Amino acid sequence: MSSGRPNVHQQGNIQLNQLKIWLSVALFMLAIAARETVFADQPNVLWILTDDHRYDSIRAFNKMLHGREMSGLGYVESPHTDRLAKMGTTFINAYCQAQGCAPSRASMHYGRYPFRSGIYEFEYHNNNAEHCRPTLPESMAELGYQTTHFGKLGVRVKTIMGDGKWAAQHPIYQQSFYFKDLAKDGLCAWGKGWTTQINDVKFEKPFQNLEFFVTPEGEFEYCSLELEKLMPQFAGTAARTMEKYDLLRHYNPQKGKHIDSGMILAGVSSREAGKTRDGYYASIFVDFLRNKNRKFKVGSRDYVGVDTSKPLYCHIGFDFPHTPVLPPADFRERFQQHTYKVPSLDDKEMETMPKQLKQQVRHGYSDHFTDAEKQAMVQDYYAFCAYGDTLVGQAADAFIQYSESQQQAWTIVYVCGDHGWKLNDHGSVSKFTPWDVDSHNPIIVVSSDKQAFPANKVVTDFTEFVDIAPTILAAGGARLDDRQYEYLDGTDMAEMVSGRVPARDYVIGESHAVIGPRAFIRTKNYVFSMQTRPDKNRGKNMEWALNASYEELDPALYHMPSDPGELKNLAFSPEHQQVATVMKDKLMKIVLGDNRVEVDWGDNKALGTTVYRSNFAPGAHDRQLVLPR
Repeated sequence: MSSGRPNVHQQGNIQLNQLKIWLSVALFMLAIAARETVFADQPNVLWILTDDHRYDSIRAFNKMLHGREMSGLGYVESPHTDRLAKMGTTFINAYCQAQGCAPSRASMHYGRYPFRSGIYEFEYHNNNAEHCRPTLPESMAELGYQTTHFGKLGVRVKTIMGDGKWAAQHPIYQQSFYFKDLAKDGLCAWGKGWTTQINDVKFEKPFQNLEFFVTPEGEFEYCSLELEKLMPQFAGTAARTMEKYDLLRHYNPQKGKHIDSGMILAGVSSREAGKTRDGYYASIFVDFLRNKNRKFKVGSRDYVGVDTSKPLYCHIGFDFPHTPVLPPADFRERFQQHTYKVPSLDDKEMETMPKQLKQQVRHGYSDHFTDAEKQAMVQDYYAFCAYGDTLVGQAADAFIQYSESQQQAWTIVYVCGDHGWKLNDHGSVSKFTPWDVDSHNPIIVVSSDKQAFPANKVVTDFTEFVDIAPTILAAGGARLDDRQYEYLDGTDMAEMVSGRVPARDYVIGESHAVIGPRAFIRTKNYVFSMQTRPDKNRGKNMEWALNASYEELDPALYHMPSDPGELKNLAFSPEHQQVATVMKDKLMKIVLGDNRVEVDWGDNKALGTTVYRSNFAPGAHDRQLVLPR
């Protein structure tokens, strides 16, 4: 008869099972402790990026660079960005790698120069090419971060699918809040896109590039002469809309003004502050932080709020002050009280201006505007910047408050524009040139770690946009000396602050949009640029510039101390030939010969994967350049 007590063998099994249970619990607790330790070392990161943003709209930057608070053109406001500069470290001499939205944003998200990524303008590109590497948000996700994007992205990644005959958009963020989704729900003040139906009328083909304004009541007001032809009930709406919102569109002096075409360079928003697309980016970001671990609705769509179990990496791509320049009425009225000193085009500048840069001036020519139109263009641009500044402050404050409420470390990276913008500088508007006004974009890093990024500190050494990705990755715990990060072209900016890396002698960049292939190299005293290719045929004539004549390179050389506006091209000046030659040779070796990459992406369908390389001068990009006196 059994006593009901386990025998020795059974007792051993019980003890072994208990040991396994206790061991599992211990390992689980250790895992939690380890995760919490890693979490504690991983700050929440907020990356704020504006669009087409001149640095002179920020008082703090003007003070650092020129010893005055106002722009050389006149009055500006930026109290919230100025406050960030006081809270953190400003890299005042930061430059973009390309003066166009898409290639510039690609350089930031990949941490690679255009000549290393093969992304030179607005092409869609795939991640199947052998030289491609993960984007910044994908690498942050690998480090355990929740990654979220708000607003404009501009990184056009696709993945080749199926039999290779089509490519699907590749989401690089785990969750994104896009403008197009907001516009469909009327959560904006202005929009432009395609539609298949208006009211009860369905179109056989999608109506392309339909521009609309949204009233405070949520009604859509269309601005399209083509729509008026298709639907007579909208007759006269384009003219009424243009008058109602006081629109100034860019126009060609030969072709004259058009009601429904041309960049909107001035006007008033159809909605109040906070109810524009940028306003919604900021307020939705705040809602995202408030709705911890639960769903919330934006318009007709459901989204998921912040996951408090993970460190947070967020990117806000504000659209301001990109066209359409439509500041809210209260901001506009305040800035209309100021008169600005608008730049004008000097005929002597045109005599020495390179052909490629003349091409951009013709493309965005604005010197024919009336004085009143020029004033409106400048007033509304700076008013739009001031409005955007309030949204930057709103987003930054909410982010800091959330992080501190969760007892988490935090870092904010603020980038003043993916590139700059001309306000009749050189007689033109728009961007696309290596001139300082288009390429000089300071960066502020604010962190709860004041040793890494001290408060109220200014770094005057050169910084480049390719430094943004390694800075954020290093903050997130990445070991940048690991082999998996070898592709990064930039430097952790914390290393610049500490002095552990030597200062650069120059910055470089290359862009193909609008003016055609052109590269630049900039030192503290000089900037040299030249045409790098005869055309945009990827993979062909990659070393064309090596055999081209100096005249064919269409060179430009400006001396910044004596000519800060870059008005007098010295490329053919006998006194400056030695300087021009040294800079030309260095630039060609770097962008053409130090592991240059070109890809025929496939007529914007992103199907091409063949990588063409030019590597006749490996190691040329050593960041050192000594110029002759």
